Amino acid sequence: MQFYLELLGYLASVLVAISLMMSSVLRLRLINLAGAITFFIYGWLIGAYPITAVNAVIIVVNLYFLYRIYTSREYFKLLEVDSSSAYLRYFLNFYKAEIEKFIPDYRFAPSEKHLIIFVLRDMVPAGLFIGQRNDQGEFRIYLDFVIPDYRDFKIGSYLYYHSGFFQQQGIRKLMSTPHNEVHAKYLRRMGFRQEIDQAGNRVCTLTLPT
Repeated sequence: MQFYLELLGYLASVLVAISLMMSSVLRLRLINLAGAITFFIYGWLIGAYPITAVNAVIIVVNLYFLYRIYTSREYFKLLEVDSSSAYLRYFLNFYKAEIEKFIPDYRFAPSEKHLIIFVLRDMVPAGLFIGQRNDQGEFRIYLDFVIPDYRDFKIGSYLYYHSGFFQQQGIRKLMSTPHNEVHAKYLRRMGFRQEIDQAGNRVCTLTLPT
């Protein structure tokens, strides 16, 4: 029994340590909450009530901030720019390494043929979306990137389901190539489904609601 209690304590410590490494505030809160709950149980089982009390407070604090994250009303706005935008170049250069982690073969060469949109969240340029439309009303996504502090899926949900932007442009289907498992998981979370295109390549598609 003592062995399993020690394992529980180590698990709690690891969860708290991992939470402090998260760049996303949402992930930090969720993992820290899991660590605090584990520490609470550990403290209760070994009779260390100061540990239990401290982690009870931490649990309440985390729940409070998670509630604020999920219920806060935020302002979203789409800002279309052209490929010659100086800010676009600065943004791509600044986040180059981060973008390559998710889309390693992105060429960092936006064209005048591309649709380029910054997604503003409370006036912060938190997301960048680049793609190109074809004559069949389909849209190929080349880049869908969100900066680390805003990766809670709200930007994707707004862009794909609430903005109405693509429908206004006459676009009925979005297509994106999953570049790794992290990217594929994001696309699945956004409602994309995996298909095989005419060239035999794996592609994820999202048919937009009318």
